[in-house]
Amino acid sequence: MTARRADLVVVGAGVAGLTAAVAAADAGLTVTVLYKPSPAGAPSTSTAYAQGGIAVVDPTDPDDSVDRHVADTVAAGGPLVDVVATRSILADGPAAVDRLISWGAVFDAGASGALTRTREGGHGLSRIIHAGGDATGAEVQRALTAAARDRPALTALPGRAVALLAEGDRVAGVRTEAGDVFGDTVLLATGGTGHLFASTTNPLGATGDGIALAAAAGADVRELEYVQFHPTMLYTAGARGRRPLISEAVRGEGASLVDAEGNAVMAGVHPQGDLAPRDVVARAVTDAMERTGAPCVYLDARGIADVARRFPTVTAAVREAGLDPQTDLIPVLPGAHYLCGGVVTDLHGATAVPGLYAAGEVARTGLHGANRLASNSLLEALVMGLRVADAAKGAVGHPVPSGARAIAPPEARAGREALQDAMTRFCGVRRTADGLAELGALLADPAFVRDAPALSSRDREDAALTAVARAMAAQALARVESETEVVA
Repeated sequence: MTARRADLVVVGAGVAGLTAAVAAADAGLTVTVLYKPSPAGAPSTSTAYAQGGIAVVDPTDPDDSVDRHVADTVAAGGPLVDVVATRSILADGPAAVDRLISWGAVFDAGASGALTRTREGGHGLSRIIHAGGDATGAEVQRALTAAARDRPALTALPGRAVALLAEGDRVAGVRTEAGDVFGDTVLLATGGTGHLFASTTNPLGATGDGIALAAAAGADVRELEYVQFHPTMLYTAGARGRRPLISEAVRGEGASLVDAEGNAVMAGVHPQGDLAPRDVVARAVTDAMERTGAPCVYLDARGIADVARRFPTVTAAVREAGLDPQTDLIPVLPGAHYLCGGVVTDLHGATAVPGLYAAGEVARTGLHGANRLASNSLLEALVMGLRVADAAKGAVGHPVPSGARAIAPPEARAGREALQDAMTRFCGVRRTADGLAELGALLADPAFVRDAPALSSRDREDAALTAVARAMAAQALARVESETEVVA
């Protein structure tokens, strides 16, 4: 690929990246979207795998309000939640969803035409809209991909970002394995870091690339220690890598967690029981596994009438494992799901580096704090994607740099499986100061981390994972040493 230029360059093709891209194209900007290639038939974005839905207040519901949504978000995420940022993002939610619907997204609705809403963990009432029962992310991805294809000013190209291009102190483009793409504004929308751990709900491309790129360019990267482990990932003996998620909405419709001895996992743990915030449930599940010595707990969804119709995605995954959720208990355990921290941005998606923006899971807006409230992620990505598009409109007009320099992340890397096993052991649901110190020493050991040129895409991903692991381990240790209890 020869050098290209666009008004907006987007790295990543999930909900945040495509929302920004489509909105910018509608505003008259030229846009280039770079996306990671993926194995044939496998979605490349976390968006496509999202099941539960989008948390958004119904403006016509007298029982709900933005203030109630903010209160639930703060209760789940704790004192690290930025209340001003949270109110701003959540208040823009209904308009952002309307924009998505205008682009062709179809959500589940009742006979009256009103969108149907369900309840998930940490929410005080039902405010989660969904599509296809439990295929919300797939519908959002479908609608945005179709909208992007319909915009002549928008070009989507397969390409892994290997460096940011800068002129002076300003980011002015992206270097890919195939060539350079220059832009007035560069948006990182690369998703999370799930493959730092042995098992995750994230797709193969979730290797922390955007965080490594932003950190190398001088952006502030904060609160990486707050990784959300979803409490109900499907358990399969011996499996590692991406595993199916069992949506929290299943518990919202009445399913309950029991341990290997048949005892209720959440009994006496939290007033909201099985719909407590995810960090609470993940720790309770881990406690139950340790107490019984079993490798998992079980989700009992047998009481949900016609569970296959309401949750077709979950049902298909469970049946593929040889079980039927209508008649069998579903084996589950916590899995790495969402990075709550990331590249620090303002409320327009701007980082501390001129020309560089971030949105979606890669970014830290202050909405999620220490523990993301269920289904706030798609909402945040929609709102912030639209805001980045607005910001990009005011940044058009920079000339193509004559002497741009490439800023690449470090190339040192650990073996992926060894790194994942170490992170799972020391930086998973349970963390201690001693364990994190041992992890830090391991990541500093040249026998564990090899410093050599990254010659392949896999090498570059492993280098990104290693760089993020080092930062995460250091931030987690600092947090553990300063608090009496760690929230993971």
